[in-house]
Amino acid sequence: MARTDRVAVVAGAIRLASGISFLVAPEAANRLWGDAEPTTATASLLLRSMGYRDALVGGMLMAAGLRGAPTAPWFLASAGADAADLLGGIANRDRMTADQHRRGIGGAVVGVGIGLLGAARAVRRGTQAG
Repeated sequence: MARTDRVAVVAGAIRLASGISFLVAPEAANRLWGDAEPTTATASLLLRSMGYRDALVGGMLMAAGLRGAPTAPWFLASAGADAADLLGGIANRDRMTADQHRRGIGGAVVGVGIGLLGAARAVRRGTQAG
Protein backbone atom coordinates (compact mmCIF):
# COMPACT_ATOMS: atom_id res chain seq x y z
CA MET A 1 0.00 0.00 0.00
CA ALA A 2 1.28 3.46 -0.92
CA ARG A 3 2.26 5.89 1.82
CA THR A 4 0.30 9.04 2.47
CA ASP A 5 2.31 12.15 1.59
CA ARG A 6 1.49 14.47 4.48
CA VAL A 7 3.33 17.43 2.95
CA ALA A 8 1.23 17.13 -0.23
CA VAL A 9 -1.94 16.79 1.86
CA VAL A 10 -1.17 19.94 3.86
CA ALA A 11 -0.01 21.99 0.85
CA GLY A 12 -3.02 20.83 -1.15
CA ALA A 13 -5.45 21.57 1.68
CA ILE A 14 -4.08 25.12 2.04
CA ARG A 15 -4.37 25.76 -1.71
CA LEU A 16 -7.86 24.19 -1.80
CA ALA A 17 -9.00 26.37 1.13
CA SER A 18 -7.57 29.47 -0.54
CA GLY A 19 -9.36 28.60 -3.77
CA ILE A 20 -12.65 28.04 -1.98
CA SER A 21 -12.29 31.40 -0.22
CA PHE A 22 -12.00 33.14 -3.62
CA LEU A 23 -15.11 31.28 -4.83
CA VAL A 24 -17.26 31.88 -1.76
CA ALA A 25 -16.19 35.43 -0.87
CA PRO A 26 -13.99 36.91 -3.60
CA GLU A 27 -14.17 40.45 -2.20
CA ALA A 28 -13.07 39.36 1.29
CA ALA A 29 -10.30 37.19 -0.13
CA ASN A 30 -9.14 40.09 -2.29
CA ARG A 31 -8.96 42.34 0.80
CA LEU A 32 -6.92 39.66 2.59
CA TRP A 33 -4.34 39.88 -0.21
CA GLY A 34 -4.05 43.64 0.25
CA ASP A 35 -6.60 45.33 -2.03
CA ALA A 36 -8.71 47.88 -0.16
CA GLU A 37 -10.72 48.92 -3.24
CA PRO A 38 -14.14 47.44 -4.04
CA THR A 39 -13.95 44.85 -6.81
CA THR A 40 -15.37 45.46 -10.25
CA ALA A 41 -17.32 42.80 -12.13
CA THR A 42 -14.21 41.95 -14.14
CA ALA A 43 -12.06 41.69 -11.01
CA SER A 44 -14.67 39.45 -9.37
CA LEU A 45 -14.70 37.19 -12.43
CA LEU A 46 -10.90 36.92 -12.37
CA LEU A 47 -10.84 36.28 -8.62
CA ARG A 48 -13.35 33.46 -9.02
CA SER A 49 -11.35 32.04 -11.94
CA MET A 50 -8.29 32.01 -9.71
CA GLY A 51 -10.40 30.33 -7.05
CA TYR A 52 -11.47 27.54 -9.41
CA ARG A 53 -7.85 27.03 -10.43
CA ASP A 54 -6.56 26.92 -6.87
CA ALA A 55 -9.37 24.69 -5.65
CA LEU A 56 -8.75 22.22 -8.48
CA VAL A 57 -4.96 22.12 -8.13
CA GLY A 58 -5.12 22.04 -4.33
CA GLY A 59 -7.79 19.34 -4.29
CA MET A 60 -5.88 17.16 -6.73
CA LEU A 61 -2.61 17.61 -4.81
CA MET A 62 -4.35 16.74 -1.56
CA ALA A 63 -6.09 13.71 -3.09
CA ALA A 64 -2.84 12.43 -4.61
CA GLY A 65 -1.11 12.82 -1.25
CA LEU A 66 -3.88 10.95 0.57
CA ARG A 67 -3.81 8.08 -1.94
CA GLY A 68 -0.03 7.87 -2.07
CA ALA A 69 -0.30 8.63 -5.79
CA PRO A 70 2.24 10.71 -7.73
CA THR A 71 2.35 14.24 -6.30
CA ALA A 72 5.21 15.80 -8.30
CA PRO A 73 2.94 16.77 -11.24
CA TRP A 74 0.47 18.51 -8.90
CA PHE A 75 3.25 20.29 -7.03
CA LEU A 76 4.53 21.51 -10.41
CA ALA A 77 1.02 22.63 -11.41
CA SER A 78 0.84 24.55 -8.13
CA ALA A 79 4.24 26.15 -8.79
CA GLY A 80 3.14 27.04 -12.32
CA ALA A 81 -0.02 28.73 -11.07
CA ASP A 82 2.01 30.79 -8.62
CA ALA A 83 4.58 31.58 -11.31
CA ALA A 84 1.77 33.01 -13.45
CA ASP A 85 0.61 35.08 -10.47
CA LEU A 86 4.20 36.23 -9.91
CA LEU A 87 4.55 37.36 -13.53
CA GLY A 88 1.25 39.22 -13.29
CA GLY A 89 2.37 40.87 -10.08
CA ILE A 90 5.69 41.93 -11.57
CA ALA A 91 3.93 43.35 -14.63
CA ASN A 92 1.73 45.46 -12.32
CA ARG A 93 4.21 46.26 -9.56
CA ASP A 94 4.16 49.99 -10.24
CA ARG A 95 0.40 50.00 -9.52
CA MET A 96 0.76 48.09 -6.24
CA THR A 97 1.24 49.33 -2.69
CA ALA A 98 4.12 48.08 -0.54
CA ASP A 99 1.67 45.82 1.32
CA GLN A 100 0.40 44.37 -1.96
CA HIS A 101 4.02 43.72 -3.00
CA ARG A 102 4.65 41.76 0.19
CA ARG A 103 1.43 39.79 0.08
CA GLY A 104 0.96 39.29 -3.65
CA ILE A 105 4.45 39.08 -5.08
CA GLY A 106 5.95 37.64 -1.88
CA GLY A 107 3.18 35.07 -1.59
CA ALA A 108 3.68 34.01 -5.20
CA VAL A 109 7.44 33.60 -4.64
CA VAL A 110 6.76 31.43 -1.59
CA GLY A 111 4.19 29.41 -3.57
CA VAL A 112 6.62 28.78 -6.44
CA GLY A 113 9.25 27.67 -3.95
CA ILE A 114 6.89 25.31 -2.15
CA GLY A 115 5.74 23.81 -5.44
CA LEU A 116 9.28 23.24 -6.72
CA LEU A 117 10.55 21.89 -3.41
CA GLY A 118 7.49 19.65 -3.09
CA ALA A 119 8.03 18.25 -6.58
CA ALA A 120 11.73 17.64 -5.90
CA ARG A 121 10.85 15.93 -2.63
CA ALA A 122 8.28 13.73 -4.37
CA VAL A 123 10.86 12.68 -6.94
CA ARG A 124 13.34 11.80 -4.19
CA ARG A 125 10.64 9.78 -2.41
CA GLY A 126 9.91 7.93 -5.63
CA THR A 127 6.30 9.16 -5.98
CA GLN A 128 6.81 11.00 -9.25
CA ALA A 129 5.47 8.29 -11.55
CA GLY A 130 2.46 6.02 -11.44
